[in-house]
Amino acid sequence: MYKDGTCKVTEGFYSRTIEFGDINYRLALEDDQHAIFDAWCAFLNFFDSSVRFELSFLNTVADEEEYKKQIDIPNRGDGFDTVREEYSGMIRSQLAKGNNGLVKRKFITFGIEAKDIADARSKLSNVQTGIINNFKKLGADIKVLNGKERLEVMHALFHMGEKQKFRFDWKKLPESGLSVKDYIAPSSFTFKKNRQFMMGATYGAVSFLAITAPEISDEMLADILELDSDMAVTMHIRSINQTAAIKEIKHKITELDRSKIEEQKKAVRAGYDMDIIPSDLATYGTDAKSLLRELQSRNERMFIVTFLILNTGNDEKTLENNVFQTTSLIQKHNCGLIRLDYQQEQGLMSSLPLALNQIEIERSLTTSSTAIFVPFTTQELFQRGEGTLYYGVNAMSNNLIMADRKRLKNPNGLILGTPGSGKSFSAKREIANAFLSTDDDVIICDPESEYSPLVSRFNGQVVKISPTSGDYINPMDINMNYSEEDSPLALKADFILSLCELILGGKDGLQPVEKTVIDRSIHEVYRTYFADPVPEKMPLLEDLYNALLRQPEPEAKRVATALEIYVSGSLNVFNHRTNVALKNRFVCYDIKDLGKQLKKIGMLVVQDQVWGRVTENRAQGKSTRYYVDEMHLLLKEEQTAAYTVEIWKRFRKWGGIPTGITQNITDLLDSKEIKNIIGNSDFVYLLNQGADDKDDVAKAFNLSPSQMLHVTHSGPGEGLIIYDNVILPFVDKFPKDIELYRYLTTKLEEVAEREK
Repeated sequence: MYKDGTCKVTEGFYSRTIEFGDINYRLALEDDQHAIFDAWCAFLNFFDSSVRFELSFLNTVADEEEYKKQIDIPNRGDGFDTVREEYSGMIRSQLAKGNNGLVKRKFITFGIEAKDIADARSKLSNVQTGIINNFKKLGADIKVLNGKERLEVMHALFHMGEKQKFRFDWKKLPESGLSVKDYIAPSSFTFKKNRQFMMGATYGAVSFLAITAPEISDEMLADILELDSDMAVTMHIRSINQTAAIKEIKHKITELDRSKIEEQKKAVRAGYDMDIIPSDLATYGTDAKSLLRELQSRNERMFIVTFLILNTGNDEKTLENNVFQTTSLIQKHNCGLIRLDYQQEQGLMSSLPLALNQIEIERSLTTSSTAIFVPFTTQELFQRGEGTLYYGVNAMSNNLIMADRKRLKNPNGLILGTPGSGKSFSAKREIANAFLSTDDDVIICDPESEYSPLVSRFNGQVVKISPTSGDYINPMDINMNYSEEDSPLALKADFILSLCELILGGKDGLQPVEKTVIDRSIHEVYRTYFADPVPEKMPLLEDLYNALLRQPEPEAKRVATALEIYVSGSLNVFNHRTNVALKNRFVCYDIKDLGKQLKKIGMLVVQDQVWGRVTENRAQGKSTRYYVDEMHLLLKEEQTAAYTVEIWKRFRKWGGIPTGITQNITDLLDSKEIKNIIGNSDFVYLLNQGADDKDDVAKAFNLSPSQMLHVTHSGPGEGLIIYDNVILPFVDKFPKDIELYRYLTTKLEEVAEREK
């Protein structure tokens, strides 16, 4: 094995391995499934007779302790560890329902004959480029394995059922006197019995698939790989030269015709009708001629396929049970699983991802017959590492969905669903999970006063903004990090212009002269503050009002008059200095009581406050998660919509992670800015959608009818998660018997019970 992943398998034969990911084949449109199948056929046809290749599927049970580390939230000693332990226990119980404890990996290994390593690398690189391009067309992620990674895969196969970790270092090879085989081999091999073997303490048996069904379902391979046990499935595939294949079939047809003539002669001699010939002979002749037509007129080639399955068990009984389970499943597809007799060692070696087949039990198949073993089913979303959050379980496989939005190009997100679909519950669950698992700040804009109990449970800060509240935030607040430009005033001026435009109203917005006088006044009121930036000199809305009155243009007076009610009138809630210390990492702006006239302005002012917090946190290397409920209210007005889009475009660079939550999908999709929002959101959590909205939703997110079934008439906590190019159906049956549920639920009777 060489460091770059090139392996000298035998004298003159070299191979490489590529690991590939899954794509959503089962959930795709029927036309899309045909397209994937055709692309897979084209992929197989890419290989000529000089390249031997092998598809390997390795299912191994993961280390339970390792998986526990992946999903458990570490304690922090901050008073919330009991909630963390309870939440981790909930995730572990969900894990037990699926098979996330089973690591499923897929590989393609390809090999060529070459005179030396340099010749092999050149040839393999050319083949590798073609394979990568074909996988890109299919939309599957790929990774070319280096030497150490290939050895690790073989180590996993040789140590199924064991918790032995792979420890290997190229530097230690010369000094140790060991070979790479010594690092991957089990403690022993035992091939005393004809139908099973032992590697270390693990029992194993290799069988071959006897393809006897006239037609095979494209779900057969997927069904085999769904089995919940350590196993390896291997397909050795070798293309036959097209000319040689046609010549061979013509020879077979000639032989069949000769046999047919002999049978006809016998029939005449015996006094029978010469057209009566054995049915098998007639069938074989028809099939051979049909095959010849396919090879000559359709894009079909001939392949030689060996299909092997390696079952394992910790003891003989477990092994036999696993073999029986696999055999039963294959029989449902009208095929057979036959144990290799006295060839278990060769079967095991042929199961290694080396592209070396030592079993001469072969079946000739055309391209489409080979491609029916489609290696794609449903994508999974289970990321490892700190910061991954729980989003339910995969509705197709029951596996956990764990993801970290920070790994996305655009971590911005949307949570969309009808009333009662679990929209607010899902948002709160993610918020709580993020608070418990990360150091991120969490800020909520809460127009319906739904989030206060959760924030209070975690000792967060609820800022209640209303005409009768004593909490104030100043829309004129600015900090020196407010913008990446040299002057922080440029972005602040853009916000104040949006605020004035929202206040003045009118379908045409601010006129050019009005924008000029407002901008001039903004620079004037901030001049004093920038000369001596102390909190007492932070300007108020009243200062802007007075500066406008000092301008000579009549347009300035018009703007000032519109601002008057917000300065000295009954709506002066935003003409006060900020009197709440917004240093808590969990802040909720409750604006329910602002009233219809002030709510949109309140949401815009909150967004500006969030922008200030994001810029402060960026300097400390901290992320800020911002959740805005009833987002459709922001997109109804051109001014607030434009500012919201600006946040969706710019937050990412500053460590901000905004999430829009709404039930009014129609209002959302009616906004001309929604394309910019969706285009800059790589995370979408779709719950149940209204019957009138489903067509618009399908079009907006490019969803197939089969995918839309998961968001049409679905129950609470059921839907689709869109994570970059991964689209998964999910179910989140959150247990009601844990403390956190009381703070997540929005059901009236449960809320009333909590508040007793």
